[in-house]
Parts: sequence; C-alpha cells; structure tokens
Amino acid sequence: MNHENNHESKYNFYSFLPLIIIAGLIIAFTIGMSFYRGGWNYNEAMLDFMAGFFLVFGFFKIINLPGFVEAYSMYDIIAQQSRLYAYIYPFIEIGLGIAYLLRYQLFVANIITVIIMAIGSIGVVIELSKGREITCACLGTVFKLPMTYVTLSEDVIMGLMALYMILFL
Repeated sequence: MNHENNHESKYNFYSFLPLIIIAGLIIAFTIGMSFYRGGWNYNEAMLDFMAGFFLVFGFFKIINLPGFVEAYSMYDIIAQQSRLYAYIYPFIEIGLGIAYLLRYQLFVANIITVIIMAIGSIGVVIELSKGREITCACLGTVFKLPMTYVTLSEDVIMGLMALYMILFL
C-alpha cells in the first residue's frame, strides 16, 4: 500500500473548503478591481491577485501569531532555525500585499516574493517527501488545513507569478 496516496486521498473537498472560499474571494476581488480599473488587463489582475493573496493570508496568520509561529516552524527551513523569522513572516506578506496593491517598488516586491516562495516550497517538499501529516500554516491556525500538494502549488504559483513579472514587466 502506498502511504503517500493514502495521505492525499483521505482529504476531500471539505478539508479544503476554507481555502476554496478564501481563494474565491480573492478572485472576486481581482475581478472587481479589473472592473474598477475599466477593463481586464492580465498584468494588473495578477498584481491585484497577489495583493489580495498576501493581505488575506498575512492577516489570517497574525490572528494567532504564536500559533502560526509554532505551526510554521514545523516545516519552514528558516523558521526552524529562527523563531524571529517566523514572527516576522506574516508582516512580510502584509507588506508585499500593500506593495502589490499600491504598485510600489514592484521589482523589490517580486524579488522578495520569489525568494520566500522558493524557501517555503523547499520546506513543503521536504515534509511531503517524509509523508508526515502536519497542519499547513498558510492561513495561520484559524483553519486546520492539511499540508498537501495544494500547499506546494500555492507557493510555486505565487513564486512563478513574481518571476514572470521580474522577467517580462
């Protein structure tokens, strides 16, 4: 019996419902901002999505900051070495969200995003390869989301979006 398949298959739609609802709200925000700006522009929509993502995810993390630090330190390779980084991380996300929303220092914001998403991805890959069942701290500890390939996808997609903006905008 393949342990990894059991790990993934025991989660269903309802395991990820909070994440699905929040992602839907961020997408609705992105679409709303496009209407506000007068029409769809892929690059602007990407910036709005990243703003919404980082603001929402960062705020959920600070609701129970000590709980987030504990959960995040279970898998992030820097947070395992430095609790200070774990405490600062939600504020980095909120800062990135504000930068994307205001279109401020986007090159710097994109570099930081690529770096933190790559670091986060490494930690997630390590934990997924071990087959351990741990809670994803992506929305803090408000929701008990399982760490799965969905977690890895979040980090990789955000990192790739920022890399795209560095290379092509």
